[in-house]
Amino acid sequence: MALELERLRGTMAEGFAALGGRLDNALQRTSQTEADIDKLEQRIELLERARWPLPSVAALVALVGLGLSLYQLAAR
Repeated sequence: MALELERLRGTMAEGFAALGGRLDNALQRTSQTEADIDKLEQRIELLERARWPLPSVAALVALVGLGLSLYQLAAR
């Protein structure tokens, strides 16, 4: 009986050691994934700040078009 209990303890210890190794590996991957996500968020913020100001350009083009139309009307 004592021998079987000792074998069972050994098996349990091996199982817990393997499980601990897997958890450490998962924690490392999670940390790396979080770091990658942070880097991507920083890149997205930079892209958003540097994007072309399309609404401002559209408003400027509309004003130039209006000005040219008024000029043509006045020239007639």
